[in-house]
Amino acid sequence: MISTDIIIIGAGPGGYEMAAEAAHHGKKVIIVERDLLGGTCLNRGCIPTKALCRNAEVINTVREAAQFGVTTGEVSVDYSVAFARKEEVVKQLRDGVAMLMGGDNITVVNGEASFVDSKTIAVGDEQYTAPAIVIATGSIPRGLPIEGADLAMTSDDILAMQELPKSLCIVGGGVIGMEFAGVFSSFGVEVTVIEFMKEILPPFDKDIAKRLKTVMSKRGVNILTQAAVNGIKKTDDGLEITFDHKGKAKSIVAEKVLMSVGRQAVLPQGLEAAGVTTSRRGIDVDDNMMTNVEGIYAIGDVNGRCMLAHAASAQGSVALSHILGEKSQVKLDIVPSAVFTTPELAMVGLTEQQCEDQGIEVVTAKSFFRSNGKAVAMGETDGMVKLIVSSEDLTIVGCHICGPHAADLIQEAVTAMNANMPVTKMANAIHGHPTLSEVVMAAAKQF
Repeated sequence: MISTDIIIIGAGPGGYEMAAEAAHHGKKVIIVERDLLGGTCLNRGCIPTKALCRNAEVINTVREAAQFGVTTGEVSVDYSVAFARKEEVVKQLRDGVAMLMGGDNITVVNGEASFVDSKTIAVGDEQYTAPAIVIATGSIPRGLPIEGADLAMTSDDILAMQELPKSLCIVGGGVIGMEFAGVFSSFGVEVTVIEFMKEILPPFDKDIAKRLKTVMSKRGVNILTQAAVNGIKKTDDGLEITFDHKGKAKSIVAEKVLMSVGRQAVLPQGLEAAGVTTSRRGIDVDDNMMTNVEGIYAIGDVNGRCMLAHAASAQGSVALSHILGEKSQVKLDIVPSAVFTTPELAMVGLTEQQCEDQGIEVVTAKSFFRSNGKAVAMGETDGMVKLIVSSEDLTIVGCHICGPHAADLIQEAVTAMNANMPVTKMANAIHGHPTLSEVVMAAAKQF
């Protein structure tokens, strides 16, 4: 039996960042990983996808180069180069995580962890014990319970694919689906997106989602909303996807199908032995990320609260503060999210519809990139900023952005919301000119 201060199961962003922070506080940490350091985000999620998104962005820029006085011929895409670059980016960052985990006070154990009891886990023939055990086992892609679902690729599969298909049908118009739609349409693949809800990207404000849909449709992506997929089958021409679209039975044929309808928690073995309770979305936790069992915590995708890498890292910080007997200053209800399409999307807080549903009185303002000097000079004028502000005290309730560098610009609103400052303070802060941040300021000045 090997004893330590903290055991962390899973070396994704939540797990490895918590391990590093705990070690910094002088705690001895054992972190268990059955696969690759970095978890889904680094190896089969955020990072490889963003590497491909960057390739797609460059391809789009080259195709539109004439507006900058650059003459180009037919754009030729070598996907093998893009694939190799993606792999190198992932390797470089994974090596960085390995160096971080090689520090003092951290021991990495490779293998599958299972609970023996509430204070003990087993990995192979060895047992480990600690007063605090943190579950950070992440999630895996979820599928639809339809005939032929096994014929579809997952996001893991499509990132391992080394040759481009001629056509691709994406089932699900959420973040993952829309990012892959943008990437592969830029690479010249014929892309169709089938989304069950009324709009793509259901968590986003409808004004922002509609704008992205318009832009991507102009780029040749066929987007079908209010469509329910009910089967996939092989045909001589490829894979036939059957679906109901606004009450009518329809079908399309594509060479490949990507199932992109969400993710589900990966639960470690032996939770029953530890006495940990779960629900449909994952492991139940309180606001300190502790389960119903004293000393056992669950962070990240496995608790189903917010399936984002940076949310996992923030939850790890909250859990560590509780373990150390400190009060965390992290506000887990203010979490930005982004979609790395072209243009980018980003959001934080509530949508206008959610405010209406919850009876929150708000006022809104919009500003547009087409009026911004930097955006016009960049030739990237598609998009807008929408601010949703409390009628009572003018604090920001939500911010939604569609446009260049939206994922970076959203942080201004995130910081203001964390500080609970009125939007007028954002408006009165001097913004550099010409910068994209002036679009945010322009919206703030309307209050």
